[in-house]
Amino acid sequence: MPTANPRVQVTLDPELAEALAAVEPRPASKSRLIRDMALRGARAAGDEHRRRGQAQEYLLRVARGEVDLDLDAAAELHEARGEHLP
Repeated sequence: MPTANPRVQVTLDPELAEALAAVEPRPASKSRLIRDMALRGARAAGDEHRRRGQAQEYLLRVARGEVDLDLDAAAELHEARGEHLP
């Protein structure tokens, strides 16, 4: 189909084929499915990047003494966490 937008070529290797089949085994359009998956992946990657930045900022605030953090209590919780995991 003609488009004014540039196109990209994607090799349908076994890993990508498996991912596509897991989402939609018989898509009406593989191109549309790949586009949709790429957009969702980009949103997820952006969310992960923002969360990482927020975590780093929080740790910097702890390091600067702006957040009151009880390191002894944190260590106790860290040690006890294994007791609650299967």
